[in-house]
Amino acid sequence: MMSTILRRLAQLPFILLVIYTLTLTLAWAVPGDPLENPEGRQPPAEVQEAMRAQYNLDSFWSFYFSYLKSATGVQYLSDLASGEIRREAESAREVGVAPRERYIFDLGPSLQYRDWRVNEMIGSSLPVSATLGIAAIILALFIGIGAGVIGAVKPNSFLDISTLVIALIGISLPSFVIGTVLLLLFGVLIPIFPTGGWGSPSQMILPTVALSFPFAAYIARLTRMGMIDALGADYIRTARAKGLSENKVLFKHALKNAFLPVLSFLGPATALAMTGSFVVERVFFVPGIGQHFVNAVRNKDLFMIMGVVLVFSTLLILLNLLVDILYAFVDPRIQ
Repeated sequence: MMSTILRRLAQLPFILLVIYTLTLTLAWAVPGDPLENPEGRQPPAEVQEAMRAQYNLDSFWSFYFSYLKSATGVQYLSDLASGEIRREAESAREVGVAPRERYIFDLGPSLQYRDWRVNEMIGSSLPVSATLGIAAIILALFIGIGAGVIGAVKPNSFLDISTLVIALIGISLPSFVIGTVLLLLFGVLIPIFPTGGWGSPSQMILPTVALSFPFAAYIARLTRMGMIDALGADYIRTARAKGLSENKVLFKHALKNAFLPVLSFLGPATALAMTGSFVVERVFFVPGIGQHFVNAVRNKDLFMIMGVVLVFSTLLILLNLLVDILYAFVDPRIQ
């Protein structure tokens, strides 16, 4: 197991390099100029020229390698070894200003928001998105597993057909459609919950439900199929023959094996819920990482686009690795 973990971690930089290359190629090909965007910073012409030269915005390959050095920490280590960081701090103290904060993995400045760096924006917004995503996954697990078990215990019943129809709707409808319906229904027509914002438990309910619904639907389908297969297995008949209660048969024996497909789904689902709730955050005005990514794409903010993609990709790979590790604990036969 340890060798598998080390091998997967060793693959991480190469996978991220491929993702970085493909994403930057696509983002660079998008028409538009981030420094001349009407919704962007719109600096004066001389400032634009200085920014293009400083950040290599006129050359794909210059930007590619300079940003790669900065994001991987190579630039930081180089400046640390050469004493550049120390000289910057001394120069700042001489003129009576605070030294510029340096990041080991520097994701660059935002081309849209003045005096903001991508590290700062992701650092402030990622906890919001992570809280929303984790809450949505927990809710999806409760709903999905409950609906799946009910459907498997009473196949082809009214409850089973109802859960299948709801699961089909949840998988078919995008999150932003579900979010808009919830917003209109429980925020406008029946004003029970706030229509947007973040900070109070009541403001979390609608976006959490909207984000969890597609995940819950998929978990319900996986649980139902896994439970039906498990309940027809020989070891379940043996457990019942021994006189075990139905609850022990269902939740201690059948659900343990039926949960394995759900567990494999949880890795990418959790990463997607934590950092991929872009449209849901826009619908409910949640100050998460999604709004920054949407604005970055609209304004071709290359630094923000690359920063969000790299963070999301890292989370996705690590969560998938965590799921593989958990597999061995749930079922020791799996190596």
